[in-house]
Formats: sequence, structure tokens, C-alpha cells
Amino acid sequence: MRLTDASVVIRPRSAWEAVDLGVLLAKQQAGLLMLSWALVTVPIFALLSLLLWDYPSIALLIFWWLKPAYERLPLYILSHALFGDTPSLKHALKALPGLLKPQLLASLTWRRLSPTRSFDLPVQQLEGLSGKVRSQRLIVLGQRDAGGASWLTIVGVHLEMALWFGIISLFYLLLPAQIELNWSWESLIDAASGDWLWLEHLSNFLYVVLLILWGPIYVACGFTLYLNRRTALEAWDIELVFRRLRQRLNGVAYALLLGCALLLMQLPSNAMAATSHGAVPLEDPMGPEAERLLKQPLSSSKAQQGITQLLDQPPFEHRETLTRWRLGDEPKAPSEEDGKALAELLQHLFKFTELWKSIDAVALFFEVLLWAALFSLIAWLLWRYRDWFSAFAGRLRLPHTDRQPPPPQLFGLYVAPQSLPADIPGDVERLWDEQPRAALSLLYRALLSHLLHEQRLPLTSAHTEAEVLHLVQTLQQKQLNHFSQVLTRHWQNLAYGHTLPPPALKQGLCNAWRQLFEQGPQA
Repeated sequence: MRLTDASVVIRPRSAWEAVDLGVLLAKQQAGLLMLSWALVTVPIFALLSLLLWDYPSIALLIFWWLKPAYERLPLYILSHALFGDTPSLKHALKALPGLLKPQLLASLTWRRLSPTRSFDLPVQQLEGLSGKVRSQRLIVLGQRDAGGASWLTIVGVHLEMALWFGIISLFYLLLPAQIELNWSWESLIDAASGDWLWLEHLSNFLYVVLLILWGPIYVACGFTLYLNRRTALEAWDIELVFRRLRQRLNGVAYALLLGCALLLMQLPSNAMAATSHGAVPLEDPMGPEAERLLKQPLSSSKAQQGITQLLDQPPFEHRETLTRWRLGDEPKAPSEEDGKALAELLQHLFKFTELWKSIDAVALFFEVLLWAALFSLIAWLLWRYRDWFSAFAGRLRLPHTDRQPPPPQLFGLYVAPQSLPADIPGDVERLWDEQPRAALSLLYRALLSHLLHEQRLPLTSAHTEAEVLHLVQTLQQKQLNHFSQVLTRHWQNLAYGHTLPPPALKQGLCNAWRQLFEQGPQA
């Protein structure tokens, strides 16, 4: 495997991008993949249908169960085609018996329903791993893209079923009317009669035709997920960059060697002679094995001997000689302290049983339990509907101390009371003709400020206009609710749709504001 010969760009990808790459890879080799799949699967289906002609459902089930065996040939073709060595159809079919030998029984039994089957197959077939080594390898590879492989299988199952039912429906729509006239529900249901078994076998054959298209794509997507994971683990993209750099520097390296040779030729002859005839030490005189510090009280050899002796002693070295078999650690003999603790435990247990003998104590226990459950339920209800209670307390003007201050802005609009003029309807009437957007914005800000500070609605910046209207409905004030809906609708048309409000709306909104907020709200 030479990464430089890869027909795709080697780089880390997300799981779904790797699946998309698998579809493109299968598209490049579509003819060879579909033809090889058909030459393997169609004869098997024909043989199963002939042997189990009276049981078409069982024939289809066996054919479906053998899908892991069919998937090995497309993986063989894709793994060679990826690196520029696309096998011929004849060569691929000759390699099929050798591909089926390793771990076929495991693939058709306990691994058959694995959702990561397409992702695990390259580890088994391309790396040749099995047993514990295979499991460890799958754990490492599956830390990132195993979820994508599972979703690929789930989506693939639903896609197979949808396409199969669609092809069957299209096939039934194309049947001649003469055949449909001879149908009857009794004859179709009675499979023992054998009159309509050919129709069920033909429907099963449509599933075989569907797999000719989808089977290689499923294998290719699992293969690219496997390649993507190996690219991230083994840094294939970085390796390719270094290889390209080496290719670029090949020509420069010869020039550097020639320059070094010319420099060596310019050295004095004495230095060359000393270099050529000088004795080269066999080992470093200051290395870890050399004798040094010999005139000191502690030399290097003595220190090494002391370290070796220390490492041969516990706790660094623990040697134990066993002359018999044993399972686990030896049981410890009970000590006097353990006996005292056991006696105290038994005394407490006896006292507890005497307490439970009393009916009053049992009733008291259940009473405490029920009261605790009731208090827990009340606390949960208060916490669950805390926003509603906060709004209710605001309407009743009940004192509450832990209420958070209202936000100064909503939807990018300043709603603080000090940011609004004293005569809101008057300012709206003055701005309406020349600046209708500013006039409607002022009226809508005033409405939000009133709902937030006077009506005590728990509005936040995360609420939408529709949610604000829903909270206004909970106040059960018809005129306020109607005014809010009209104002919000025209504000949305102007803010999002750039549609100016009708001129007649000005006086109606201003009069409604004076009636609602200057004369007091009316239910």
C-alpha cells in the first residue's frame, strides 16, 4: 500500500463526509462492482429459489443472511482500486474463494447482526486480525467513527426496505390487466396451492436486483469510514506532506553533497592526515558505562552496584515461592476486634427488631414516610410552576423578595420605563406621518414595558412575539389581548415584511392605549 498512489485525497474527514466519499468511490468502479456482485448473488438466489420453491420467504431469508459473504468481494476490489491497482473481473472472481475462508462462520453467526459490520470488515479482511488482537484493534478504531458506521447500517436498512417496496409497487402497477382479473384473495393467500408462488419469487428477485446497486455502496461507505479513522490515527496526511517535501529536496540534496565535498577538498593536508590516521575511540569516555569519578569516595561502578542491590530488595523486587495451588488470597483468621464488632452489630440488630415488634412504631414510620412524600410533592410543584406563581404574585401585588430585575431590552428594544416619554400616544401621533416605523416601535416598546413592569409577566430576551401574545392571554383581559394582537401583527408586518400600516390605524391604536392604560384596564 503506497499512499502516494491513492486515487482520493488523503485527509481527515467527518463521518458523514467519509460516507459521501464512499459513494463517490463506488461510483468510480460502479460497472465492475455491480457486475461482480450480480455474478455471485444471482446464481445463489436462483439455487435457493429452486431448492425452496414452496417456501419463498425462507429462500429470501437465507439469501439475506448470507450478505456478509457477498460483501467481501467488493471490499477486495475497492481496496485495490483505491491505490491504482484495479483488478479485472476474472482476477476478482478467482480471489473470491480465498476471501471467504477466514472467519466466515463468525461473520454468519454471532457477528451477523453487528451494526458496525461494514466498518469491522476491513480489519478482518485487509489487516488479517482475529481473536483478541482484532477486538483490541476495533476498540481503538471505534472510538470515533463507530457511531457513523452504526447510523450507516440503520439508514441502509430503511433505504433497502423503502426502495424494495417502491420497486414492488411499480412492478404491480405495470402488470397487465388480464392477470389482475384472475386474482382472488383466496388464491393469493393460499400459498400451498402453488398458483402464485412465481409472483412471490419474482418479488424476491427485485430485492436481489436492488442489492446489486446498494450492496457495493454500503461496503464502500464502511471502507471509507475505516480509511478515515486510520488517517486520523496514523497521520497519513502528514506522511504524504513529508514525502512530497522529500521529492522536492532530492535534487537539492545532490547539490549539497557536492558542495560539502568541495569544502572538504579545501581543508589543509595536515588536518586531513590527522583525521584519517587519528584513533577513533570505541566508546564515549563520559558514557554511562565508563569508569569516572574514581578518586571520589563513591565511584560510578560502586553507585551502580548499590542501585542494583537496592532494586533487588522489596518493595522493588518481590519473589515468592509456591509449592501448592491456591485460589485468591488466604482467608484471614478472625481477630478479637472483628468479634467485638460483630457482637455490637448483632446487639443493634436485636434492638431494631424489638422496635419493629411494636405496631405503634411501624405506624409512626409509615406516617413519617407519607408526610415526607407530601412535602416533597409540594416542593416539586412549587419549583415546577415557579414562573406561574411569580406572575400570579405580581398581579396580586404580593411582596416577594427574590424576583430578578426585569431586562432593560427585549428584541433589541429598550423597555425600561425611564426610556419612554410621558405622553406616549401624543408622541406616536406626531411621529406617525413622517416616521411610521419609529411611531409603531415606540408603541410596541411601551406595550412590552407595561407587560413587564405593571403586569409582571416573566418576559425574557429568549421569548418571541408569539410567546408574548400567549402570555398576554393568560392575563384574561379581552381588550388588552385584542390590542396586543393587533399591534403585534402590524409591528411584524413593518419590521419583517416592510409593509407600512394603514393611516387609519394611528387613531385607533392611540385611543385604545388611552382607554387601556390611562383610564385603567378593563376586563
